[in-house]
Amino acid sequence: MDRSNDRISEYLVPHLKDYLFDELSDSYLEKAGILDIMKGVEVPIHAQDMKGMTVLKIAKNMAFVMGCDPSFRYVDNYIAYILRNFDIRFSDALLSEGLDAADKRDYDYACIMFRASMLINPDNANAYYCYGRACKDAYELGEEEEYIGRFKAESLEAFEIATIKDPKLVDAFYFLGYAYVNMGLYIKTKLTWEEYVKLVEEKLAEPGIDALRRADAENTLKEIRERLETLEIPCKIEEGYNLILSGRYEEGIKALEIYKGSRYKDWWPLYFYLGVAYMSIAEDHENETGAVDEIALTAYEEAIKNYLEVLKYSPSNEDAITKLAVLYRKTGDTEKANKFENKLEVVKNNQELDRQLAEENRKIEKGIKLN
Repeated sequence: MDRSNDRISEYLVPHLKDYLFDELSDSYLEKAGILDIMKGVEVPIHAQDMKGMTVLKIAKNMAFVMGCDPSFRYVDNYIAYILRNFDIRFSDALLSEGLDAADKRDYDYACIMFRASMLINPDNANAYYCYGRACKDAYELGEEEEYIGRFKAESLEAFEIATIKDPKLVDAFYFLGYAYVNMGLYIKTKLTWEEYVKLVEEKLAEPGIDALRRADAENTLKEIRERLETLEIPCKIEEGYNLILSGRYEEGIKALEIYKGSRYKDWWPLYFYLGVAYMSIAEDHENETGAVDEIALTAYEEAIKNYLEVLKYSPSNEDAITKLAVLYRKTGDTEKANKFENKLEVVKNNQELDRQLAEENRKIEKGIKLN
């Protein structure tokens, strides 16, 4: 887990509101043989645990704090405490507790347990896989855009790490493929699901697989093979995007234009990247000549047409609105430039209001008093 790039701590840290922090006495630390790792370190104590604290309870509280905030200042001390008093299998106990929470749809608690499990045993591929599943289940129930985006990114990254740590973890490849396809990463989806198919076929070839497991595997294998068949054209379109992003604008335009009249004609990214290509061609020509001549103007107009198509299918697309404001100003249409600049402000204000409302609702649900 990358502690420096934690996307979801702000949603989990409020669970620490009932915890107090205090140091254990030096005499106790010396007697317990942990003075070297715990001197000056504050230990988490839940409000309900003021009496009857045990080594196990302290360790579980430490795990909870780490799961909420992996960058907490005493995380390394807490890990050392847990490993000295127990062993790395403590990670598996947290994993089991997280699975129980996930079954009850308590995805916050599940994520907390899985994150702590990963910190204690960074090589535990199952913890990453389960964390990916919990983040996925959480964002599918989410409403606020930023919340969904952060948990979605955490989920995808967790599945990626799970497949790296255990290249035979079949289910991780299954869900990673869906994570990629939801992000529009069709080439990565294809490669991931091809690996999934290979792994499942290997399992089905093993002797002794029971009938129920075989039937489940064959059903999901059929599902993914059908999905793979639908990826041929999306992968070609993504190749066109990549040509444009690498500066090969003419090749990218040629690769993408043919899909304007296809069943993919309502994919707004198709028009967005065509807009990027035409705008880049115009800007490069303008920089070379020092003026917006007929060649640049024609390319700018093509870019405008494509960005307007984006707004047909994605009306609040900030990037397209921003580009249109710039393009109209470059082509001397001040009225339309002002119109899209104003539209951009409206979209941003609406999104900010939505974000604030979602944040207030989340705080109410978590029992946090609003300011």
